[in-house]
Amino acid sequence: MKNVGRADAALRLALGIGFLVVAALVNARPFLAIAAACLGLGLSGTGLTRFCPLYTVIGVSTDPKPHHV
Repeated sequence: MKNVGRADAALRLALGIGFLVVAALVNARPFLAIAAACLGLGLSGTGLTRFCPLYTVIGVSTDPKPHHV
């Protein structure tokens, strides 16, 4: 079931990749790198699958087409 629209997914994917790049560049600060990597993986995952668990919990969908299960 998709609940993330195309524009939202593209933005999430771009931000996710950006955070992963930041994680790779700040290796001198391991906690910052881990936090950026976790954010990057989460955003990239929701962007690629077009499903956001948080959207499900709060009842939000940015996908214009309803998907029935």
